[in-house]
Amino acid sequence: MRKRYGDVHALTGLDLAVPEGTVCALLGRNGAGKTTAVRVLTTLTVPDSGTARVAGHDVVREAAAVRRAIAVTGQDTSVDDDLSGRENLHLFARLLRLRTAAARERADALLDRFGLADAADRPVRTWSGGMRRRLDLATSLLVPPEVLFLDEPTTGLDPHSRNHIWDAVRALADDGTTVLLTTQYLEEADRLADEVVLVDGGRVGVRGTPAELKARIGSRAEVVVAEESALPAAAVVLGPLTGSAPALDRERLAVGAVTVDPTLTLPRLVRELDAAGVPLVDATLRPPTLDEVFLRLTGEPTAKESAA
Repeated sequence: MRKRYGDVHALTGLDLAVPEGTVCALLGRNGAGKTTAVRVLTTLTVPDSGTARVAGHDVVREAAAVRRAIAVTGQDTSVDDDLSGRENLHLFARLLRLRTAAARERADALLDRFGLADAADRPVRTWSGGMRRRLDLATSLLVPPEVLFLDEPTTGLDPHSRNHIWDAVRALADDGTTVLLTTQYLEEADRLADEVVLVDGGRVGVRGTPAELKARIGSRAEVVVAEESALPAAAVVLGPLTGSAPALDRERLAVGAVTVDPTLTLPRLVRELDAAGVPLVDATLRPPTLDEVFLRLTGEPTAKESAA
């Protein structure tokens, strides 16, 4: 797909396929084309060229059929603050042509599922942000969609509310719903996604499972020393062992480096540091986080590298 807004090329040949019943996390820097891609796939924007099919329907020629097959939860909640949670669900259910009895039954089931039953009859304006986001997601599930689009669904939520939504999304995928997720939380993509797609310059740059993407950049070795004067000596040891340039974090008195050498072990790392007389406080050798993968594969420095 291609899409241009004046001189801005939002999509420059995006080619994406998401298997049924999986969660695909669409990641990328601001301006990478994620929002435009979602707008095309949800029939809100017409592409300049190329074709897209959602749930078997062409997004341009069969837009109405696409809309019947999908649900969208955006960054802003769509619920009415003056209505109660139960009234909101009843309203949306009736708009979706559910009969009154079926609307009430479905609303009650979703209120229980999302832990909102106790507050169901209070005006939504009295609810917390996390509760409102859960209600917004519940409205998208009144009629179970074939494909669910989630645009940063847990932005600003506390960990408890975030976990509640993550559990709901994973359960939907396990029941056969296809989920396309955009998020700023890399932990969210790591927790939920069957596949992660990095969008860069309006097209797919890198894709793979979270484990596959982490394997591409290797493990991360990090040591914490007792005094700032020992940082250079620790870097001298870490560089040859890992085969990459160490990054210094003077605030934490830490030195870190990425290694793709599968033979490097933590005992060997500690022995080499001890032999060099480095006053060691802590040492770790761990897989990279998805945040580190994202920053490295998109060409941005990590916070530690920026501080070096």
